[in-house]
Amino acid sequence: MRKVSSILWGIVLIAVGAVLSLNAFNITDIEIFFDGWWTLIIIIPCAIGLVSEKEKLGNAIGLLIGVFLLLCCLNVIEFDMIWKLALPVIIIMIGIKLIFGGIFSGKSAQMLKKAKENGADVKNGFAAFSGQDMNFDGEVFNGAELNAVFGGVKCDLRNAIIQNDCVITTSCIFGGIDILLPDHVNVKVNSNSLFGGVSDKKHSNSKDNTVTVYINSTCIFGGVDIK
Repeated sequence: MRKVSSILWGIVLIAVGAVLSLNAFNITDIEIFFDGWWTLIIIIPCAIGLVSEKEKLGNAIGLLIGVFLLLCCLNVIEFDMIWKLALPVIIIMIGIKLIFGGIFSGKSAQMLKKAKENGADVKNGFAAFSGQDMNFDGEVFNGAELNAVFGGVKCDLRNAIIQNDCVITTSCIFGGIDILLPDHVNVKVNSNSLFGGVSDKKHSNSKDNTVTVYINSTCIFGGVDIK
């Protein structure tokens, strides 16, 4: 996804540079600094993030706000309509995200439940106004439940023994969780986030990997970083 983001930003910069060059030679007369041009500072990054990042909700809300502000600057709609239209739409988007998040997390939730029923050692990590480091060097890992409330949890699985598909559930409320994974596993993320999210830009999946780690995350003013 990082490559996609770089390509999209490259296209944007080339387009802006081309327009400025053509205007300089009087070939075109495209006005860049139109009324409300500053809203593009919100719209463009959110639009690129919507395509290149897995966490869509925050970018979708930012894009929506940017478009509404642009329409207001162009006198298409009145500024007081932002709260009348944007707020209900944002609430609906969050509701849809929660519904679909609950549906698509069903498989991994069942996997975690089954692991517990079979007596698997599912680890627990919790940090409240503090930090916790969890290291599983040489240990068999079957899954974990990690929670951070105004604190941080670091879960290091780089040297853990991961033989089968497993699930990590995370909950971050004004906190952060770092998950360090080995290269020989794939990762699939399901995230329900509000002003937060999951970043897995530093870990690469491979078709040669036979084991998958499923990460279900709920983030409220917090984040999970997968490395």
